[in-house]
Amino acid sequence: MSVTILKDKCRGCRLCLKACPFDAIKMEDGKAVINYDKCTNCGACEASCRFESILVEREEKKTGIDLSAYKGVWVFAEQRLGKLMFTSLELLGEGRKLADKLGVELSAVLLGYEVDGICEELIHFGADRVIYANHRLLQNYTTDGYTKVIADLINEKRPEAMIVGATNIGRDLAPRIAARLNTGLTADCTKLDIDEEQRILLQTRPAFGGNIMATIVTPKHRPQMATVRPGVMKKLEMDKSRKGIVESVKVKLNEDDIRVNVEEVVKSAKQIVNLIEAQYIVSGGRGLGNPEGFKLIKELADALGGVVGSSRAAVDAGWISHDHQVGQTGKTVRPKVYIACGISGAIQHLAGMQSSDCIIAINKNPDAPIFSVADYGIVGDLYKVVPMLIEEVKKLKEQN
Repeated sequence: MSVTILKDKCRGCRLCLKACPFDAIKMEDGKAVINYDKCTNCGACEASCRFESILVEREEKKTGIDLSAYKGVWVFAEQRLGKLMFTSLELLGEGRKLADKLGVELSAVLLGYEVDGICEELIHFGADRVIYANHRLLQNYTTDGYTKVIADLINEKRPEAMIVGATNIGRDLAPRIAARLNTGLTADCTKLDIDEEQRILLQTRPAFGGNIMATIVTPKHRPQMATVRPGVMKKLEMDKSRKGIVESVKVKLNEDDIRVNVEEVVKSAKQIVNLIEAQYIVSGGRGLGNPEGFKLIKELADALGGVVGSSRAAVDAGWISHDHQVGQTGKTVRPKVYIACGISGAIQHLAGMQSSDCIIAINKNPDAPIFSVADYGIVGDLYKVVPMLIEEVKKLKEQN
């Protein structure tokens, strides 16, 4: 890349001198001159010139990648202790749509040790092929082990896209794979689509605190990689009649490849609320006024057979733990019914629950933003409304 000043167009306005961050431009005989010893070819001068007298010639960086050699969509099938994570089923549903648009095969990549039973489950939920890496060193998740195996598989089989759940494991694993393969990664996506003409994965995620949605592409590298927030995508219904291929692959992995040994897996003694799979969620916000208000919220959630959620404001106030938080910095959920009690409806909270099938909002303020996404809005004191809802739910249960 080089910078050239067209002397016949230069007016000597000195705007480029002010714009250059490296003091690489000086004036000679009323014209701008480049000091190539200082110039870094950043292009700031070109952008500042009003008279099109500066040209920056850019050489297109060649990746040396034959994009046409990459085919297929992969989904990382996350399992823990032999149980397939719900997020993986959501990704299969989305991966099925992407693969169908591209006209390619959908593969689930399963790593573990003697978890053969999961393979059929993955096929029943949408996978055409299960790439199964079975090895004793893959029994427990390790960053080194999983990264090496998946990166080796990608180099061998060359998928054009791979999606990973934005779980604790996925957020650790995906960037390591992307870095090893020298490809791009878009984190925490809330929407995926395909530009069918260019065969490019359109990866959409919130930006600037959720105020805009940015669509990001990886046009020159493969595979195109994205992590997807749990609870955002919709899983397909199980189809036990679906047939697929289970491909057991040879794993080249030894203990020297793994720098951290897992000595023991200890489950948390504290029960973590499962917001992602809940069908009924009752959430409380700042409008509760105090932490005692969550007792009423829990009573309604229990009556519905659901779980308790929360806005960030209530979590920040110390009224409830973070594992209950719904929103951009919490969980993304899509239950059958979401009841928001005393939640104003900041855009960050709406981003985490607006895909719910039915939203019921209870708030004193008739102008609260939460009502803009609510299917049913109740303007009133939640401490009067919620007990009435609890009573009605209990009556309906008794009748049935």
